[in-house]
Amino acid sequence: MALPIYTTPGQRLWHYTYLLFCGFVLFFLVAPLVVVIPLSFTSSPFLNFTPEMLSLDPDGFSLRWYRGLFGICGNIEDSISTLCTDKWMTGAQKSLIIAVISTLLATAIGTVAALALSSEHMPARRLIMAMMISPLIVPLIITASGMAFFFATINLTATLSGIVLAHTILGLPFVVITVTSTLVGFDKSLMRAGANLGGTPAYNFFKIQMPLIAPGMISGALFAFITSFDEIVIILFIGGPQQHTLPLQMWSGIRQEISPTILSAATILVLFSVVLLTTLEMLRRRSERLRGITPH
Repeated sequence: MALPIYTTPGQRLWHYTYLLFCGFVLFFLVAPLVVVIPLSFTSSPFLNFTPEMLSLDPDGFSLRWYRGLFGICGNIEDSISTLCTDKWMTGAQKSLIIAVISTLLATAIGTVAALALSSEHMPARRLIMAMMISPLIVPLIITASGMAFFFATINLTATLSGIVLAHTILGLPFVVITVTSTLVGFDKSLMRAGANLGGTPAYNFFKIQMPLIAPGMISGALFAFITSFDEIVIILFIGGPQQHTLPLQMWSGIRQEISPTILSAATILVLFSVVLLTTLEMLRRRSERLRGITPH
């Protein structure tokens, strides 16, 4: 956006200095991707740029690590080594199942909680709101250790139900915050009009309120999904051999055998996150248009 013509030279200097600083910060955040993505296509078993890659020789690039990620044996050497294994796809399936179930639970519970907290007649709603978003404030290591002790007393450690419940707790604050912010601009007179026309509370919610707050619900669900799919600390504390997720497989690979397959998995996760963040931005703009706000 261009600066107004009445800005002073000092204001222009501060503006461009601020933009330069933001550019350095963004470069610092994106710089690891500049290294990770090209290295995932290396033909070498080592995590370094070979002379062939630096000279852009086609022989220096290969899809062997992506084939290993998906359990496709490219040759006899890969089939008898640790490269060709189904641990990566099995971990991805476990992560996907846990993320989908916990996201559905977090979205349902978080939406109901946001509806209650948005009511002026809700007692102690500030205290309840603080408790709902506490997983975002409390360090994750403390949350994970507390869950480990508590779940051990009710026999939920190393079970799928325990992992799903823990991930639901972690994703709940995102849904509560996004839906609550969407409800701020909701016209409550629409619900009163629906009630005057004979609609039940449940009917009015699904036909009137839910379509208008759907962007907030979907945004919170996507944040909860990303949080669950990338979670590693909770799995380390309360997970078992049957809950070997994709992040845990990447963690184990870094500790035991550093392989470019890890970079292939990281590249796919980065692309997946970019798609989800793009979807979130589109939903945010749609929500602003529904509320009569012009997106910038």
